[in-house]
Amino acid sequence: MATNTQIILARRPDGVPEPSDFSVRKAPMPQAGEGEILCQTEYLSLDPYMRGQISGRHISGALAIGDVMRGETISTVVSSNHPDFAPGDRIKHFGGWQAFSLAKGEDAQKLDPRISPPALSPSLGLGALGMPGLTAYAGFACMAEPKPGDTVLVSAASGAVGSMVGQLARLNGCRVIGMAGQKRKIDWLIEKAGLDTCFNYRDEEAGDAIRRLCPNGVDIYFDNVGGQLLERAMENLAIGARVILCGLMAQYNTDTPPPGPNPGLIIRARAIVRGLVVYDHFDKMTEFLDRVIPLVQSGQIKTLEDITDGLENAPEAFCRLMRGENFGKTIIRV
Repeated sequence: MATNTQIILARRPDGVPEPSDFSVRKAPMPQAGEGEILCQTEYLSLDPYMRGQISGRHISGALAIGDVMRGETISTVVSSNHPDFAPGDRIKHFGGWQAFSLAKGEDAQKLDPRISPPALSPSLGLGALGMPGLTAYAGFACMAEPKPGDTVLVSAASGAVGSMVGQLARLNGCRVIGMAGQKRKIDWLIEKAGLDTCFNYRDEEAGDAIRRLCPNGVDIYFDNVGGQLLERAMENLAIGARVILCGLMAQYNTDTPPPGPNPGLIIRARAIVRGLVVYDHFDKMTEFLDRVIPLVQSGQIKTLEDITDGLENAPEAFCRLMRGENFGKTIIRV
């Protein structure tokens, strides 16, 4: 009897997740019902927000012990009971950490045909040309009100969202400073992604580095981590600064939230602070792809993927991501 390999949540992590917090389960092969499609997973996206789902603090809801881990996938249709999809179609949906999944027709999207070999890898539909890329586009291009000459500071600058933000800012004529925690990440950001400069927050106190590199203050701060890096950035805002709050990487592995930045810093800078949830911007996906796919194809925007083979290796890859050891968008090639 055919079975479906799944990765489930075995226990709730205490702090940084460990591979033992997950387990492999062999489940019966799912069968497509009325209006459903059966899909075989090709690529699985691993993202920091999943840590919030595990702990029950994410907007999309909590995971129960024994649940299949959630996640967006690029999948191939095996069988279909929906008129809009046929076997062989390549789709995007939230198929989760499993080899096969069911999707309702209204919950699946055909992958844009431009994101296909030989021009582009389908995996980019989960990263630079997927939800992380859209997050960057919505937050920077649509919310941050960038102007040529702005000084833009980006945390987690080599990550899936941060690397797109930095490159969109560069193409917009901004001066771009990135924050990262490894030399190889900084080298890639400067040499490949074209950022003006970067600093390693593990080697230099962030506040000192920001004052050194942004003597006139920060016009746009795109925050992917929260915590102390957010505080240091808020202390160095220029008048009229825009702050986009996107991620909480520094807080996902703790149940104790850090104290927030001093509101006086926001008042002093006359700053605008906006929270970003990508689910509010799915209507911009076509606009985003039409603008960014040509930039990726022409090499004006560089992409970086950290691909691991094998669904069974997803727990370790996710734990590496949560330790900040990934190098690019974390993807499982199932």
